[in-house]
Amino acid sequence: MFRLILLLALAVTLTGCAGNSSGQSWGWYVVDPRTTSGMNNLQFLMSGAWNTILLSLTAISISVVVGLLIALPGLSERKGIRAINRIYVEVVRSVPILVLILWVYYGLPALSGITLNVFWAGVLALALSDSAFQAEIFRGGIQSIGRGQYEAAQSVALNYRDTMRYVILPQAIRRILPALGNQLVYMMKMSSLVSVIGMQELTRKANELVVTEYRPLEIYTILVLEYLVLILIVSQGVRWLERRMNVSEA
Repeated sequence: MFRLILLLALAVTLTGCAGNSSGQSWGWYVVDPRTTSGMNNLQFLMSGAWNTILLSLTAISISVVVGLLIALPGLSERKGIRAINRIYVEVVRSVPILVLILWVYYGLPALSGITLNVFWAGVLALALSDSAFQAEIFRGGIQSIGRGQYEAAQSVALNYRDTMRYVILPQAIRRILPALGNQLVYMMKMSSLVSVIGMQELTRKANELVVTEYRPLEIYTILVLEYLVLILIVSQGVRWLERRMNVSEA
């Protein structure tokens, strides 16, 4: 992972050198850590990382819970109850996430009188959008568990709640963990859209610095590297968790 980041950073440096040798004006000085202004710009860009991480983790935590609750009606044998799952998933999944962010921030206060700050508006919009996908992931994972597991739980007099809690969900989560990890990566990338309502996360910080420095190539290159580092860390964490769960299962 770190070798890849180093190679990308080296490629950026070489590109900047090539541009200078051909007479083209590059502005890598704006993110040069050897200068005071460059270091200040880098610190400004990285100051949005905490908001990006907090926004993503909060939204994914809520979406997992809501997704599980929406998935359970989809497992019912009753058509009317299954319709709850189907309608929710199809409606929420059909709305573009950027539109949902704008609607929650600007439309929800006018409709309900509830005013949310940019952080919680972003969390609510991201969580709602992702919960529809989480519901389908959970539904597929639970349905992949063999019927014999349910019958074994019934044989020891477990009710539906305990069967799900102690027998079905632990096995289903092991199977859907890669998909849950993908959704966390997706959530972290989609959090950049919350910048449109003023959330001071990574993308918003980069946009503000571009306005003052007028160096979009250099600044957005750093932004790409920031997201790359975050996503690689998340991916490594998910793989580590997969290995731990496989070991515990064995």
